[in-house]
Amino acid sequence: MTTDQVFGGEPQRVGSFRFLLDGQRWEWSDAVAQMHGYQPGEIVPTTELLLSHKHPEDHPHVARVLDRMINAAEPFSSKHRIIDTAGQVHQVVVVGDRLCDDTGAVIGTTGFYIDLTASYRDEVKESVDEAVAELEQSRAIIEQAKGALMLVYGISADRAFDILIWRSQETNTRLRILAELLVAGFGQCDTGAGLRTQFDHLLLTAHEGARHPV
Repeated sequence: MTTDQVFGGEPQRVGSFRFLLDGQRWEWSDAVAQMHGYQPGEIVPTTELLLSHKHPEDHPHVARVLDRMINAAEPFSSKHRIIDTAGQVHQVVVVGDRLCDDTGAVIGTTGFYIDLTASYRDEVKESVDEAVAELEQSRAIIEQAKGALMLVYGISADRAFDILIWRSQETNTRLRILAELLVAGFGQCDTGAGLRTQFDHLLLTAHEGARHPV
């Protein structure tokens, strides 16, 4: 798994996960573990542990989502509440897509959590100077990408920027290029009920366009 970043000295509000069909194994990034109240490496996540942290009112919905993910490898997107080990409630968005091997066979699910509840500063303080410089030089396209994230997930501009920075670092893709790919892909998405599912997939795969330009 990738290393989680810290924004402005605060724990990251976006983290990644993987679920591997072989052995029904879960892998959490440090940020996802911390969202649930655990220190990095403290526990080995399981499906049962995940469900034990869901808010009682959201538990049936999430159980159905996980069942379809595990048994049918379905992509998913869910907005629900989790309760950490200290009893604090976190509002999260969780997005997952199929994880395939080199042959194209589905071997599990990969995705990310967005914690919508943590307090954050008015301005995100990105520690990577290059990313900040690129923001200034490419503000228009990055603002468009932020707007797409805000529209699809119903999140703030600062939280949308968190996600862009995270995906840029996670995929080793320049921020401006990632924003361009997201905006271009968003323009090709069909509007309507399927928009969220299409954008979930786009957010997880847009960086591949930088590796394999059309």
